[in-house]
Amino acid sequence: MVSDYLRLAVDIGGTFTDTVLMSGDEDIVASTKTLTTHENPADGAMEGALRVMTQTGHSLSQITGFIHGTTLVTNALIERRGATVATVTTEGFRDILEIAYERRYSQYDIDLKKPDLLVPRERSFTIRERMSARGDVLIDMEDASLHALLTELDSCDADAIAVCLMHSYANAGHERKLRDFLAKHRPAMTVSISSEVSPEAREFDRLCTTVANAYVQPLTERYLEQFIVQFTAEGLTCPILMMTAGGGMCTIQTASRFPIRLVESGPAGGAILAARIAERAGLAEVLSFDVGGTTAKLCLIDNARPQKSRQFEIAREARFIKGSGMPVRIPVIEMIEIGAGGGSIADVDRLGRLTVGPKSAGSEPGPAAFGRGGTEPTVTDSDIALGYIVPDTFAEGKLSIDPDASRAALRRDICGKLDVDEIGAADGISRIVDESMASAGRMHAVESGKDLGTRTMIAFGGNGPLHASRVARSAGIPRIVIPPNPSVGSAVGFLFAPVSFEIVRSRYTLLDGMDVKDINQLLDNMTTEAETVVAQGAGDAETVIHRSAFMRYNGQGHEIEITLQNTPLDEESIGPLIDAFESEYQKQFSRPVPGMQIEILNWAVGVMTVMDKTETSTPPNILKTISVDETRPIVCDIDGHTKTASFVSREMLGIGDRVCGPALITEPQTTTFVSADFSAHVDEFDNLVLVQDQKGVA
Repeated sequence: MVSDYLRLAVDIGGTFTDTVLMSGDEDIVASTKTLTTHENPADGAMEGALRVMTQTGHSLSQITGFIHGTTLVTNALIERRGATVATVTTEGFRDILEIAYERRYSQYDIDLKKPDLLVPRERSFTIRERMSARGDVLIDMEDASLHALLTELDSCDADAIAVCLMHSYANAGHERKLRDFLAKHRPAMTVSISSEVSPEAREFDRLCTTVANAYVQPLTERYLEQFIVQFTAEGLTCPILMMTAGGGMCTIQTASRFPIRLVESGPAGGAILAARIAERAGLAEVLSFDVGGTTAKLCLIDNARPQKSRQFEIAREARFIKGSGMPVRIPVIEMIEIGAGGGSIADVDRLGRLTVGPKSAGSEPGPAAFGRGGTEPTVTDSDIALGYIVPDTFAEGKLSIDPDASRAALRRDICGKLDVDEIGAADGISRIVDESMASAGRMHAVESGKDLGTRTMIAFGGNGPLHASRVARSAGIPRIVIPPNPSVGSAVGFLFAPVSFEIVRSRYTLLDGMDVKDINQLLDNMTTEAETVVAQGAGDAETVIHRSAFMRYNGQGHEIEITLQNTPLDEESIGPLIDAFESEYQKQFSRPVPGMQIEILNWAVGVMTVMDKTETSTPPNILKTISVDETRPIVCDIDGHTKTASFVSREMLGIGDRVCGPALITEPQTTTFVSADFSAHVDEFDNLVLVQDQKGVA
């Protein structure tokens, strides 16, 4: 029986494009991986979509839901492949980008390289106008100023304009007037205004976010338009929804207006999947571990909720140092991402040190083993040399693998320089990339005040199951869960994400003197705006509303988010708000500050569709260790010696079946490597559960 509820998810990554077809609420009927086509990413997406349609006997006209995530925005910002952007700020504030936070991210680095903020000073313009912090017009914007600005913009050949006027979060009138003027006189220009992109106080962050949005907006608009055209031509009739960085979905139209919200949309899907698995299995503390061909993404999840943030940095000059990248203020699932994946290139630096990443071979040309023109050794090449990747089972057998090419690349670029053999080179590459990922996880945990030792790792992505046991050992994590269809985990997560939209606006007020009527009107307007966006993608589906206030003691620079009730505020609400703030402040900083005034800077409203509750089940009481007839030689990651590993297909394992390491558990799109000190069994949800319970050394 074929369900009339057929949904398709497509996640375009830096190396592979993942496609998942789901029937009903949870039944994954087909999935596949195709190489990402960078010239036109829609081509690789179409190949994957048509492949799963063919496998299941369906057509795109039968699809009732389509969710799409892409690395296009992230890669465009990192690789600097966006529009030529000019900025317009209030007269006297031309140098917002240059001044930034008025500090160095590495105080004593004499060779410090400042973040590239995309707009040089010669494309920074001003206009005479001024708003007060309360939104009152202090200096009106005159027509003469508008026409003078137009002449300046014409001289710089800008394709896109980022407008960030003083205090426009309090009154957007001047920004809207300027946008309408430019739309009339220069309709080919793309205009982003800060009062829509990021209507919050803090001019530098707001301008950076608006610049980033303007930088990728023309590219994103063209891409999404082409994507729709190609899929419509093949019979797709349902709307396409886009995954956002905050873990929700929005319409194509919203994504085209605010493409900056698509940054890290793929990894967000992975975090959603990990949270769902954690809820099902009753796991309170989880580390999501998502490794693809280009990057590794790690996210902390507590009580089935990924950590959220309202700010993150793009393209850091210094890998782990805050302040070295471009800050953007949007709702985002908080995670750490490093250039470590199957395509990460290994090399020997001038000091004779073996290095891995962040440069990646991607899909074009790809690792040496792919036979697509790549010559440099990669992590995938090292995994092949160590025996962890079996060529016949790689990428559903649709991509031929040449082990000889992997070994040749290792000999040419690594062995001769370090005086080691191929296995030694491959083992070194593997250990470095695994430690890099473990170090990223430890750093992320420390920055969040968390401990990895009590957590369960949930591993997915094309290379996540392959490296999970090695990274877990280094990070001190004794238990790993690998879900079904792990290679396309982020795309699966798309299918469980709600349609949602979150708005944050600045409206400063002291809690004691709060104008309750004014704040209620603000929250109502924000709710209506968010509900309108969500309705475009969810129709009349049931929704929930989350409201919060960002509070701090008077004079502090950072706020604490406090949840508000979904009822109008009144004078009686102030006391409970004080109590809630002081309670949360004590949790984070040990004790409140008596006698200090409390102020609120920002207000947030999120609207999302209601998601079905996940089912739970009883775990198997008895595990049955099975004997495996087929084996493969591998290089043990513990002692470096060649050992015989059990070789078994995942589909042959039933609930309660247990395999002791070393073992290779294969499936069409990836392989789970069970280290010699781990065992693996299948739980009641068909997850592979790896436990560090073996001696590891014979």
